[in-house]
Amino acid sequence: MKTVLCYGDSLTWGHNPETLGRHEYEDQWPTTLARALGPSFHVIAEGLGGRTTAYDDFLSGADRNGARILPTILSTHSPIDLIVIMLGSNDMKPSIHGSAVIASYGMRRLIEIVRGHAYPFGGAAPRIILVAPPHIVETGKADYAEMLGTGAIESPKLAGFYQTAANEMGCGFFDAASVARCTPLDGVHLDAENTRNIGKALAPLVRVMLAT
Repeated sequence: MKTVLCYGDSLTWGHNPETLGRHEYEDQWPTTLARALGPSFHVIAEGLGGRTTAYDDFLSGADRNGARILPTILSTHSPIDLIVIMLGSNDMKPSIHGSAVIASYGMRRLIEIVRGHAYPFGGAAPRIILVAPPHIVETGKADYAEMLGTGAIESPKLAGFYQTAANEMGCGFFDAASVARCTPLDGVHLDAENTRNIGKALAPLVRVMLAT
């Protein structure tokens, strides 16, 4: 059995912008991915609302710095065959840094952590897929519009920077904006259909990555 770790933020956790709760388990994209891959794959969802690539945000009681917590998660779930990393939306907040290129530096740091980690019992580092999140869109929700700043302008740039990082560092790449669109309810989250679309679309790439 192959183990796939999905490492992300509220889009991976499954935030439902309509109910302000969580999407049903069967609608969350890691669940959809697991269903598409079949019983020979074990898919683990590791999503935390507000998680950044590698930058601090102290507005939550949980550690939102994706680089700082990643080593613990890698050891917790080891051995891992593949890690799918979809982060960057929260980096678009002006309070974090608000820059697509800086988010790509954070993703590069995550790749370094995955490859340099001391895995239990001398385990091998997993393969990596970088996922550019769906584009932030304009919203009439005032607090989100203020919090996301120029995210609708910067977030479409993430795919280009992430693909360059993936090519240079030997990772897989997927642009979630090719199959999913954020809802204008809050500008950054997904309805159930768009959430499911990501999991279904990732399945063929995961199979290819683990077949080579």
